[in-house]
Amino acid sequence: MKKNKRYSSKIDLILLLVPFLSIAQIPSGYYSNAEGNLDDDLKYELNQIIDNHTEFYYTSSGTDVWDILKETDKDPNNSNNVILIYSGISVDAAQEYNNNNGWTREHVWAKSRGDFGTDIGVGTDVHALRPLDNTTNGIRNNRGFDNCSDCVDVYDKWSNNTGSKRDNTEWSFEPRNEVKGDVARMIFYMAVRYEGYDSYPDLELSETILGNTDKSPLHGKLSTLIEWHRNDPVDSWEENRNDIIYNNYQNNRNPFIDYPELAEHLWGNQIHVEWNPSTLSLVDNAISNISVYPSVVSDVLFITNVENSIIDIVVYNFLGEKVISTKNTNKVDVKELSSGVYIINIADGLHQTNRKFIKNS
Repeated sequence: MKKNKRYSSKIDLILLLVPFLSIAQIPSGYYSNAEGNLDDDLKYELNQIIDNHTEFYYTSSGTDVWDILKETDKDPNNSNNVILIYSGISVDAAQEYNNNNGWTREHVWAKSRGDFGTDIGVGTDVHALRPLDNTTNGIRNNRGFDNCSDCVDVYDKWSNNTGSKRDNTEWSFEPRNEVKGDVARMIFYMAVRYEGYDSYPDLELSETILGNTDKSPLHGKLSTLIEWHRNDPVDSWEENRNDIIYNNYQNNRNPFIDYPELAEHLWGNQIHVEWNPSTLSLVDNAISNISVYPSVVSDVLFITNVENSIIDIVVYNFLGEKVISTKNTNKVDVKELSSGVYIINIADGLHQTNRKFIKNS
């Protein structure tokens, strides 16, 4: 099998996805039981919201993990292919394993960390499974995630440099930059979904990088994962995946894609602080004819049909933090913002419109 395409950056991938993806829609009231909670209570309520999901077999004559990944990780440029997580390469989806000539199913939370294998449920949860070539899968093995210090480039089975690295000294793996945040949010999901309440192991995050024979239900490195989560924000690829899994298969969502700030409340800089989700919604709330462009911007964001009644224009980052605030203008200077995904909120005192845009460096 030959590679079809490799995506060199997350911005490139976002640009490709724009025509194919709609803005993620969080079901009304889905997270209401978690609001106003903090620390262990917040984690418990999130668990109760996303547990008891519809489960699928790893391999089956009916719908199985292979089938679901062909939809969640479909190449938007070639619907017959899937994108491999640690390289961005597009390969023929129909091959599946194909005697080690095709692709495999990467357990981002290594299945030996908790020793659950491919058991239905924890071992088949597609929120933390992604397509991968067999060679890279073997190199990643059950390594924890960390920034490497004694770095070795990872090459896939077709001898492509994946952009990912393994550490030659520590038993750790560093994914390519474009998916570091994706990896972190999948690990966060697993640590909340599997709390030991339903016969599954209690998966927990750790600062320790375990050795390859340790089957403890721990995964790290927590501080590195938080760093990756902050530096590589949620993008449309993840949102689309989250929606497909929720709407078509498991009927549960990854909270850290819907509300990235939750990671800060559980493990980051908002511990001991009650979580109350941002009032921002990605739904247009009745200000008609407002247009914000371009959707991927380097310097200036333009707003059409801004009337005198529009009094507040605010830009929020993916954590819900206010980064720009202005009034009554049809253009917003964003060149000082770092690369990532943002929301611009336009309000007239009675109604508001929210639009997502991507800041490109």
